[in-house]
Amino acid sequence: MDWYLAAILVLAAFFFMEFVAWFTHKYVMHGFLWVLHKDHHIRDGRKFEWNDLFAIIFASPAIFFTYMGAAAGFDWKFYIGIGITLYGLAYFTFHDVLVHGRAPFLQKLSNKYLRATITAHLDHHKPRAYYNYGFLIAPRKYYREEWAKSHKK
Repeated sequence: MDWYLAAILVLAAFFFMEFVAWFTHKYVMHGFLWVLHKDHHIRDGRKFEWNDLFAIIFASPAIFFTYMGAAAGFDWKFYIGIGITLYGLAYFTFHDVLVHGRAPFLQKLSNKYLRATITAHLDHHKPRAYYNYGFLIAPRKYYREEWAKSHKK
């Protein structure tokens, strides 16, 4: 497979996963699997939450596609698996490290995008806040607010 097609597949899978994550977060995690997700909204300092099982659930298609693609001679499935894996890494870094501080590294990173996206996610955790289900892309209003703050200085 040509490198540019592989790159397109990786990027497409990565960005498609933001939609999958939003949809799953809104309709599954805040729906019929709320029993696994609710402890994530009740921050009590535990190292592990039932919500962490979603990491395994989301990793499964990445493992499947990467393995099946490698077994088929590194065809399109492999690159889809790599895109899903990279999304998982970005999600972990953003959500668990930067937002919730579950790993004590990279916590000093800050820019307009991160501040706006983190604010949106923290708003999602407010009681009875039924909005902001995305992970790496927040509603536009948060970016506008952050941009306005930086221009008032």
